Amino acid sequence: MKAVLPLLTVGYGAVAALFGLAAVILTGFALLELWAAVAPGQDQPIAARAAGAIESIGLLAVALVALEMAQTVIEEEVVRQVHVSAPTRVRRYLSRFLVVVVVALAIESLVAVVRALHERPDTLPHAASVAAGAAVLLAAWGVFVRLNRSVEELEPEGIEEATGEDRKLRE
Repeated sequence: MKAVLPLLTVGYGAVAALFGLAAVILTGFALLELWAAVAPGQDQPIAARAAGAIESIGLLAVALVALEMAQTVIEEEVVRQVHVSAPTRVRRYLSRFLVVVVVALAIESLVAVVRALHERPDTLPHAASVAAGAAVLLAAWGVFVRLNRSVEELEPEGIEEATGEDRKLRE
């Protein structure tokens, strides 16, 4: 198993690089979408321009998710070479991921609501269900963190070790 760990680290690095590349590409798409929304000389109604600008925000939110995933994978799996098993690490790893996912879902639901209101009002329940899903995910994450705290109290050395790793990462 020890011989496989360096290969996994290389694999994690490659996946993180792909997440970073996807974030850059999505940011470019968001810029193109924003430019199309605000470019002078086009006869578009304000509502269409606003929808385009909000769509660019949605693309940026997804780019942010990809970038955060790249950072999380690099920090947790490549730099620290931490294998997620201790309750403290599991909570931290999931929390970093879920924060970005919940924010991205909330932004995407806003984009979907605006689009539904202006283009297809019959899809408004679908947009609302995305917002409800983000709310449920946020509540479930809160319950997980609350329940996980009692497990962490049984393993105080895990918190100390994670804090020490944070200091090493900042240096």
